[in-house]
Amino acid sequence: MKAIIYTSNAGSTVQYAQLLANELHLPVYSAKEAKKKVPAHSEIIYLGWIMAGGIKGYKDMVKKYNVRAVCAVGMSRTGTQTEEVRTKNSIPKNIPLFTLQGNFNLEKLHGVYKMTMNMMVKTAGKSLAEKTDRTPEEDDLLEMMTNGKGRVCLENLNAVIKWYHNCLLYTSPSPRDVEE
Repeated sequence: MKAIIYTSNAGSTVQYAQLLANELHLPVYSAKEAKKKVPAHSEIIYLGWIMAGGIKGYKDMVKKYNVRAVCAVGMSRTGTQTEEVRTKNSIPKNIPLFTLQGNFNLEKLHGVYKMTMNMMVKTAGKSLAEKTDRTPEEDDLLEMMTNGKGRVCLENLNAVIKWYHNCLLYTSPSPRDVEE
């Protein structure tokens, strides 16, 4: 793997990218930095944030790099909605997809995204607050929207880290290959 590349809007994705880079000992670049520093066709892990089911920057990454895994950061719990996100973004089945729950803070959003999420909090938040039979996931989402609690943590990256280490096991040369 050559690098970790990310696209972030409010900071959760960059936090995950840095945590992952520290664990995997890989360089980490924003998509803008990567254009100058990561050669085309390099193997990368891509992290992007989710907006309306789409992973920001993913389509550009697959055009330029060999994307080996995708981490999609959104409001839903880590490990959920993977099939919906895979389908919406046309991610092939052979590319691992990891969904990660990020932080939520309206003040850190920018432009149209801030306006859109503000409207979503007012409408969906109100509906969730009035709902009497909320699921644990809905309670979690409501708490995020009303209190802005952070969810970025190293534990959410466990599946990604495990996948990466398994890749190393299967791609490392055997001692015999090195000797020959």
